Amino acid sequence: MARRKTLRIATFNVNGIGTRLPHLLSWLRREAPDVVALQELKAVDAAFPVDALERAGYGALWLGEARWNGVAILARDAMPIESRRRLPGEPADTQSRYLEAAVHGVVVAALYLPNGNPQPGPKFDYKLRWMQRLIRHARTLVDLPHPALLLGDFNVIPDDEDVYDPPSWRRDALMQPEVRDAFQQLLAQGWTDALRTVHGDQRIYTFWDYFRQHAERDRGLRIDHLLLNPVLAKGLQDAGVDRWVRLQEKASDHAPAWVTVTR
Repeated sequence: MARRKTLRIATFNVNGIGTRLPHLLSWLRREAPDVVALQELKAVDAAFPVDALERAGYGALWLGEARWNGVAILARDAMPIESRRRLPGEPADTQSRYLEAAVHGVVVAALYLPNGNPQPGPKFDYKLRWMQRLIRHARTLVDLPHPALLLGDFNVIPDDEDVYDPPSWRRDALMQPEVRDAFQQLLAQGWTDALRTVHGDQRIYTFWDYFRQHAERDRGLRIDHLLLNPVLAKGLQDAGVDRWVRLQEKASDHAPAWVTVTR
């Protein structure tokens, strides 16, 4: 019988890979995740720090964009094998928000879902269209006979337990009923929300804005998610958030969220 392998898989919105590269490298050294999805690179492809990441022991795929967006997949001591670049369903959409690859025997779908503010308006309409495209494509992944997961910055606050002060966020695009309904449609396909499954009703956050010492006071949001298909969910061991990264000087406003699985 083949020996089962334990993997630590994480997602991290770096909020500018050029500015936050020291934070990213420090976290990689300390936590040694096997697979990482990055969002908000805010850099063109040529500016991606591939050499620094290779020296840190990570192979990488990336999809950059000047000033905004940008996603990447990192693999420790391996090279991700790309299977898809950009989400299908809207050929005119060239924003760099989706990258999919096989990594250490797992299909990794890394995403940066649109924020959608201000709402109502064109940005919110784009967010809802993007979510429906994601739902359609996710159906092709959830029932795969091998492990798969969707992970990244979803820009969705699923429930009131996922925000420090629900009334103050009621008008935000991240909490609108249409957005929450679309997220529930996704989960209904059979995906397991790893953080919520492990932590139950406990409040656990992945994002803290830069105002009024919200990070230090733990006044945050849970908007970064790791969704496991049924095959991978069978091996779920643990999940959490490396909040210490957010508490560093000049850190990203997100902290890495992670899951430990056996496969």
